[in-house]
Amino acid sequence: MNFTKMHGIGNDYVYVDGFKQTLLDPHVFSVFISDRHFGIGSDGLVIILPSEIADFKMRMFNADGSEGKMCGNAARCVGKYVYETGYTTKKQISLETLSGIKYLTLTVEDEEVTSVEVDMGKAILNPKEIPIASQLNFFINHPLEIDGIIYGVTGVSMGNPHAVIFCEDIDYLELEKIGPKFEKHPLFPERINTEFVQIINANTLKMRVWERGSGETWACGTGACATAVAAIVNGYCTQGEEITVKLRGGELKITYKEDGRVLMKGSATKVFEGIIEY
Repeated sequence: MNFTKMHGIGNDYVYVDGFKQTLLDPHVFSVFISDRHFGIGSDGLVIILPSEIADFKMRMFNADGSEGKMCGNAARCVGKYVYETGYTTKKQISLETLSGIKYLTLTVEDEEVTSVEVDMGKAILNPKEIPIASQLNFFINHPLEIDGIIYGVTGVSMGNPHAVIFCEDIDYLELEKIGPKFEKHPLFPERINTEFVQIINANTLKMRVWERGSGETWACGTGACATAVAAIVNGYCTQGEEITVKLRGGELKITYKEDGRVLMKGSATKVFEGIIEY
């Protein structure tokens, strides 16, 4: 199986070209290749495919084999791949995902894609649509007890469900301990991605993320978008202004537009290509 290893600010996936190869068991293959000791090592698997309703289609699988609806960092890498491979000469691309069609704008220098902006669609704040097991109209700074500590949780969906929590200092959090307890809490019927966020200033946030099915990752695009939206609805930042979200792997630029759409801009990096026996 031929593959390409790529990452969006440290959120790394193994990419398989579905135009040239057929992968019959992607759930199992994702577990195999994601292992950082016995496989290639990644946060999961992305398959790039033709689409009947968009320019291209993306399927993404977490390290535990579960299929995710959307990954913003992976979407940027798909944009870089299809342009630099010659599948398209367009700098504005539509991409089919399980959470709908996303629109990518490529920045190209000397035929190399240096950054990609993704129109992530509208943020969802209705708990039933996220989903969160709550009858509230909005789930903003709602108290949730984990291990005797009360956390204020803001629920946002960007195609994937997110629980955003604002903290004083995120560097010393034991995510390996508390992350799974949020992910599998009965309040979240489809499990949850959890972002722990520190306010730096009115336009800068620092974030760590525990992703359902993958554990702590160096970056999460939909999580950065959810974090920016949560910061705005909680009054920390201003809607319409660009917000820098600092993650372990780098920075993303997020804008929560007045019409509810969220724009995300960041880099996409090709690491290496290879062949794996499977």
